[in-house]
Amino acid sequence: MASEGLAGALAAVLGGRGLRVQSCDSGPAGEPAAPVRLRKNVCYVVLALFLNEQDEVLLVQEAKKECRGSWYLPAGRMEPGETIVEALQREVKEEAGLHCEPLTLLSVEERGPSWIRFVFLARPTGGILKTTKEADAESLQAGWYPRTSLPTPLRAHDILHLVELAAQYCQQARHPLILPQELPCSLICQRLVATFTSVQTVWVLVGTGGTPHLPITACGFTPMEQRGGIKMAVLRLLQECLTLHHLAVETKGLLGLQHMGKDQTDGICLNVLVTVAFRNPGIQNEPPKVRGENYFWWKVMEEDLQSQLLHRLQESSVIPINR
Repeated sequence: MASEGLAGALAAVLGGRGLRVQSCDSGPAGEPAAPVRLRKNVCYVVLALFLNEQDEVLLVQEAKKECRGSWYLPAGRMEPGETIVEALQREVKEEAGLHCEPLTLLSVEERGPSWIRFVFLARPTGGILKTTKEADAESLQAGWYPRTSLPTPLRAHDILHLVELAAQYCQQARHPLILPQELPCSLICQRLVATFTSVQTVWVLVGTGGTPHLPITACGFTPMEQRGGIKMAVLRLLQECLTLHHLAVETKGLLGLQHMGKDQTDGICLNVLVTVAFRNPGIQNEPPKVRGENYFWWKVMEEDLQSQLLHRLQESSVIPINR
């Protein structure tokens, strides 16, 4: 891929559109890259946040025995064969009685590659709010409650920071509207937009295997990679080509999300923005030296792409990834 092809790929990823995953540049040592399967070796959870014009939040009352009567945001596990959006819409209909459409992904939460939760800001498009007369195994009822005065008890307090994140986004959007792209993937992997900046210049790490491309690292299921979370796959790839002990590496957040869900393609690709910097910058104006021939630093010359990258970096204009 010439620089024009790289520029097109970078533009697509920055625009949240994604790219088909052809192969991975890095994978866990000694572990075969087995396809992921929902309900077998991975669990994806969807969660919906609704905020109306009265600054009220949509909550559902739990029916499950272990948390019966407590309140939570509409949420649940994805089923095999579903897209992420289909799972979100099913859970909201089952638990709250409403039809909905997602507006944007708000955050991604992970406990290692085997458990990932996708948090969406959404809006209702129809249906009838579930009342106690429609109570079933999914929920007892649903209701709108003031954001600053939620009902108790809550099933868990982990939703409080998500409610505030949604309120902040509605007040001032930190990142563009981003929804999952339906592109097949058999693994859980990350496509890296790994950047090094100097003054107003940006370099992006490129993989050379086949056609030059934005590198992809597969997430593993070894105990170490589970404990370290998905950032371990990023560090693994960078360790293969850079000397990291004098570098600071940070995953800034998500630029986009890819998943198909049909035809047994349960894998996901997270397109992530990563920064690489010297711990002691000094007068370093060039990116760190790359070892081997599998990667190189591409200097982004296109003014529009350079401007977009700098904006996303400086304003943290990405979807947060939390552990």
